[in-house]
Amino acid sequence: MEQLFSYQQLFDFARQVFIKIGCPQKDAGIASKSLLSADLRGVDSHGVARLSGYVRLWEAERVNAAPEMKIIHETPSTAVVDGDRGLGLVVAPYAMQVAIQKANAVGSGWVSVQNSNHFGIAGYHAMLALPHDMIGIAMTNASALVAPTFSKERMLGTNPIAVAIPAGTEPAFVADFATTTAANGKLEILQRKNKPVPAGWVQTKEGETSFNAHELKEGGSLLPLGGDREHGSHKGYMLGSIVDIFSGILSGANFGPWVPPFPAYLPMPENMPGKGIGHFFGAMRIDAFRPGADFKKDMDQWIGRFRQAKTSDGHERVLIPGDPEREMEVLRMKEGILLLNEVVSDLRSVGDKLGVELG
Repeated sequence: MEQLFSYQQLFDFARQVFIKIGCPQKDAGIASKSLLSADLRGVDSHGVARLSGYVRLWEAERVNAAPEMKIIHETPSTAVVDGDRGLGLVVAPYAMQVAIQKANAVGSGWVSVQNSNHFGIAGYHAMLALPHDMIGIAMTNASALVAPTFSKERMLGTNPIAVAIPAGTEPAFVADFATTTAANGKLEILQRKNKPVPAGWVQTKEGETSFNAHELKEGGSLLPLGGDREHGSHKGYMLGSIVDIFSGILSGANFGPWVPPFPAYLPMPENMPGKGIGHFFGAMRIDAFRPGADFKKDMDQWIGRFRQAKTSDGHERVLIPGDPEREMEVLRMKEGILLLNEVVSDLRSVGDKLGVELG
């Protein structure tokens, strides 16, 4: 069963929860907007369903609710940001603004982040560049749940990549994807619905195919994008590795199997080489390459031609990256957001603990 809530109801609730754990009001609003963007865009695994997880991280003293974020190294076009153990939902927008400011000054800005936490959906942060007529890029490493091709050991996170590209009259192109066949949050949704996972999503701790949505709890692992070598999992493995290196090693954050886990009940890895979780952001001014109007005109033509592509049997249309999420956002902002009863119960439990009522 599901229950319907308006965006404003959930935003107000999340904001009050963040304030109760010590976030300044401005940061609480930033965190709530970032978090709820996932629910609006249909990425239910990364929205308010994760709110209790952030609270548990704070309870475990792994999150600093009022961080003093700062640039610890920079050049005209690059920077490294120390997130001071803050919520990634707050640290990431701060770092993306640094990238945008540098792009305004010199054409492009590139920012790596150390000492942060889980930042929600990558697409939200990449899209912050769009109002500035810039291409936005966002990626992050994550706790090790993914086995490289041919391995049964968990070494990488789901390590998403997002790229947002402005257009003219057409909506922006927004690609936002994990480098695994499925993100861990998709498993959590199937767990709540008591359903099996499709082939190619997970494997057992011995490296065998599994359809069990609870496999990770039993020592199994997620699989890289492609599922197995015959379907190109080595490419997903490479993509995840690139994200890990850009986010972790380039910034001085943790990387590989040393990235701190999101569930607060899991022990921290031993002998961690860096600080916290790492992110990487980019902003590129369109007019640093060619006139913005010309670029947008060609983007409109690109998008229009792909929309007109002939479809295979059973498919109504060809989608442009960002179409499903944009359409879902319009629908959910108008009609509300459906939450599973298990999620609602979890939120009410958090609210009861902190003295915040879910309207």
